[in-house]
Amino acid sequence: MKITLIGATGFIGSKTLEDSLNRGHQVTAVLRDPNKLKLEHPNLKKVQGDIFDTDGLSKIIAGSDAVLDSYNPGWTDPKIRENMINGSLSILNATKKAGVKRVIVMGGAGSLEVEPGVQLIDTPHFPKEYFEGADGTRQILNHLRSEKDLDWTFLSPSAIIEPEGAKTGNYRVSKESLLVDTNGQSHISLADLVKAFVDELEENKHIKGRFTVGY
Repeated sequence: MKITLIGATGFIGSKTLEDSLNRGHQVTAVLRDPNKLKLEHPNLKKVQGDIFDTDGLSKIIAGSDAVLDSYNPGWTDPKIRENMINGSLSILNATKKAGVKRVIVMGGAGSLEVEPGVQLIDTPHFPKEYFEGADGTRQILNHLRSEKDLDWTFLSPSAIIEPEGAKTGNYRVSKESLLVDTNGQSHISLADLVKAFVDELEENKHIKGRFTVGY
């Protein structure tokens, strides 16, 4: 497929780029500075773009089969909540303006339920330093739930993403509940998270819905 990838140099996005190319997809990576992405591949196109420029971004997205959105303004951004919301909304609006219907958003674990009606982000032990960013992604999920025009999917990781963990393909799937293992730990390897991300692109199992993966 022809994919537009947002966040291709990020923690999750860089691994998503590798996985997508390994599967034979054609990827247009939208980058603030294309020179920062050193990877070269015949199926990779690097394009300078600003996600807050909705009109310009729509022109880049046009002609794609789908958008993979792993945008994150960065946990050290003092305006992370505001930028997460505004940047993500710009990506969604640009996708619609481009005439592309399929968008898969990499979200956060904060909006997952730890018990009926109680989200992880609202529990006393949720790290305060991550609250603003997590709340931003929660607001995007709330927005998507009322989205009529896009065939959207929102993927929440487990609470802990293990950068060096193996790609096992053996994980559980849930829709709204935080997944924990027999030791009460919520975790997933980065490789398995990205596998689930690109699998959803290919398999379309959770259109107009959220899902999460974990061990």
